[in-house]
Formats: sequence, C-alpha cells, structure tokens
Amino acid sequence: MLNPDLVGPSVTQNAGIIGEAVNLDLKHLGDMRTSTLLFHLTHRLLYTKWRDPGEEPKLHLFGQLKRVTKQWLDTCLVCEGETYPAQLVYQELADMACNRITAGITRALIGDRPVKALLDPYNPTGSTSHVRFNTSKTDRWQTSSERCQINWVILDSDWEAEFCRVAELHPLVRAYGKNHNLGLEVPYRYGGETRKYRPDFIVLVDDGRPAHFDGTPDLLHLVVEIKGYRAEDAKEKKATMETHWIPGVNNLGTYGRWAFAEFTSVFQIEADFQKKIEREFDRMMVGLVPEAFARTP
Repeated sequence: MLNPDLVGPSVTQNAGIIGEAVNLDLKHLGDMRTSTLLFHLTHRLLYTKWRDPGEEPKLHLFGQLKRVTKQWLDTCLVCEGETYPAQLVYQELADMACNRITAGITRALIGDRPVKALLDPYNPTGSTSHVRFNTSKTDRWQTSSERCQINWVILDSDWEAEFCRVAELHPLVRAYGKNHNLGLEVPYRYGGETRKYRPDFIVLVDDGRPAHFDGTPDLLHLVVEIKGYRAEDAKEKKATMETHWIPGVNNLGTYGRWAFAEFTSVFQIEADFQKKIEREFDRMMVGLVPEAFARTP
C-alpha cells in the first residue's frame, strides 16, 4: 500500500514572503504509462532478487517475472492519499515492492521448492541458560520460576507485561523467555537496506503432540511479537518470519517445530494467544489424522 505515511506528503504548499502560494502535488505521475512502470519494476526485481551474487542476471526469467509483476500491480497494489503507482520507480519503494512480490512467489511455491535455512556457522544455537546481564531499566516483570529460566523480563512497553501475565497463567505454556540479550536475530530487507529483526518472546507450548521416542516432549516453539503501531517495516518483519524464517527452520527438522504470532491489541492478547494455540493444534492434528478433518461433499 502506498500512502503519505510511507512516501511522504503528496501535496505541499510553496509560498514566499510575498506573492501567491503554489500547491505542489503528484498528479503529473498519473501520466506515466503502466508498461513503463512494469518494465522498471521487473528490471529491479530481476537484478536484485533473482540473480546470484557475482553472476549475470537470468534474463530468460524476465517474461515470467513481468507477468507476475503485472498481476501484483493489478490485484495487490493500493494507492491512498493521492499517491500514484509511478512512485514505485523510486529505488527504495521499488525494493519494498520487490520484497512483497518475491514473498508471494515463495509462498506459492512453498510445497514444491521448500525454503532452506542457512545457520550462523559460529552460533547456530542459543539458550536462555546463557543469558546474564546488568540493566538500569526499571520497567521489568519478575517472572515465575516455573515458567521462565530468566528471573526478570525487561519491558519495552506495558503490553509486554500483559503478555507475561497471560503466558504464565496459560495452562499450555511450559516455558517462555524474552528475547533480550538472547541473540535471536532475523535478517530482513527494508527499502534496499539489510536490517536485523529481534522478536520479543519465545514461548514453548504443549499443543498435544505425542512425545519423541526418547520420551522428551515435542513442544511448539512460538515466536511472539508484541506490536502497537504497525508501520511498513513491521509488515516486512512479519512477512519475513512467515515466508522465510519459520518454513526454513521447520524444514531443517533438527530444532523442533516453530510458529510465529503477532499481537497488536493489548486488550485482545489473551484471546489472540488462545486462538493461535488452537490453530497450531488443529494444524498438528491434520498432520497426524488427516482423514478425520476431510470434508465430505
């Protein structure tokens, strides 16, 4: 979605000390042909998303990517607040669009071409048992020793305190921890720039899956983000987690089962948390007993 919050003001009044003021707007961008925008966006997509480092672009993919890009422009792009599709020729906005298109392609092919996770060769795993730090922050939650290995949760907002309360009281939660000095970082791209996303919490949920052969419980690792205002970068983080990170770590099969949840309303955290657990439980049951969930015509 293009809007003034993302691209900046769409109408600006230019006025001197004396004389008539002039309104500067973006209406001239409406004159750009769709074919011109389509070429520029497909070119950017091909050169930034579908080319291996140090290799020549795969020009034979241009036609397919052009059809996908046109479908995205026709069905997915929304312009509000007197913005125009032609603004996607700007590199930062073009990179955002390319991220969305690539994520859509990845989701469509997730069954045929699974996402492969690349681990940090120096720190492939982490644990809350290694978390130890000093802090001067006074906003914190004293955790229950039955649910959390870390004695304090450093709060970034009151919403996180509410989540701690919900997590400690929920009967299916076996353990949780705040991702503070834990080292869990997810790389993502926003506006052509590589950034690192640090989710808020990791929760171990007993969703009813049978234990492993050695008797250890098969718990769901639920990555949780507590978000109030959802800017465009928050949408990129969520898309990266759901499209790349979660499928990638699940395809490894060596770190258990993972899922992602984003809670955006403090008054609905408890209800949303319950719904997320129920959805994951249903998904697990479909995998175990698919015939029980088959619909008869």
